[in-house]
Amino acid sequence: MDRHRETNENAGTDRYGEMNENARTDRRGETNKNAGTDRRREMNENAGTDGRGEMNENELTEACDDEYGGKTVTYLVGDGEAGRHLRDILRGPMGVSYSAMKSAKWNGRLYVNGEGAHTNRILQAGDLIRINWEADKPVYTLKPYDYPISVAYEDEDLLIVDKPAGLASQSSRNHPDDSLENALYARAGCPANFIYRPVNRLDKGTGGLMAVARNPYSQHLLQKQLHTDSFLRRYLAMTDGCPPAEEGTIRLPIGKEKGATIRRTVMPEGKPSVTRYRVLKTDQHRSLLLLQLETGRTHQIRVHLSALGCPVRGDFLYGKEDPAFPGCLALHSAVLRLVHPVKEEPLCLISLPSWAGDIEDSVLLMDFD
Repeated sequence: MDRHRETNENAGTDRYGEMNENARTDRRGETNKNAGTDRRREMNENAGTDGRGEMNENELTEACDDEYGGKTVTYLVGDGEAGRHLRDILRGPMGVSYSAMKSAKWNGRLYVNGEGAHTNRILQAGDLIRINWEADKPVYTLKPYDYPISVAYEDEDLLIVDKPAGLASQSSRNHPDDSLENALYARAGCPANFIYRPVNRLDKGTGGLMAVARNPYSQHLLQKQLHTDSFLRRYLAMTDGCPPAEEGTIRLPIGKEKGATIRRTVMPEGKPSVTRYRVLKTDQHRSLLLLQLETGRTHQIRVHLSALGCPVRGDFLYGKEDPAFPGCLALHSAVLRLVHPVKEEPLCLISLPSWAGDIEDSVLLMDFD
């Protein structure tokens, strides 16, 4: 059984409110007590207003607006932001994409001090910006899949699961009823408004930590983090053979193999792809590697390790099948570090597969050269 733990100060609480005895605290992930309070908040539908229709800042709390997960997000303009255009605050500190801002503008979902506003409005200190984040609706019907899912972290905005190897991440023609999406739908009680919002996807044969947004606003902010230093993904892999060096960086472009449906290969005209690795254990026949993605190409780790001559164990596509790993790979999403999209607090979670043995957190979190 895989083991997961959280390494920030709030580590270890599972969905039943019980403490994970293996949870550890990452001192580098603790919140600075003297840090300033972020002015981006979510509005509680029961919060009071004053005579000008402005929201009392002390009554701003997190809340979902409707059954499909839409949010009302507010922001209090500070003294140093007076004189700026509304669009600059939306696109800057509020983190709203251009397309989302445009949609809100044309659909009348932008407000300043309770009144409809244009994006070119000049703001004053103390102005309260409000954007009604448009919710999406289910576009297809799911069947529930009664399959136990280990949850590493959960709140109303974010879900981080420890996906079992061999379970497809999303329902598809090949897996219409037996995917992680179907299992989470069943876990949620099969609500009519269920929408699956995966942030980082894992191949069917890969297990480990995977983030799922709980509403469109959180999904938007997490996707902006995905390929930045704020969203760190590290993997453990057992390989057949050993890389040429104990630590290195693989910079080989990856593209779709001609005539193939899913198989990728290293090719000059492929997309730039960068994987960093470190050998943790090795013998003459196999190695345990720690890997970090700098880019996110399809099958990137599998293609890069195969190109080095040390494919992932059990990889039927780029190496050879292994009876010790039936229907899955010796590849595991072991470290997921990100900034919570709403609370803006650092989260760092660790999951260890049974085949990797015991590894100290410090080994998994040590910087690459």
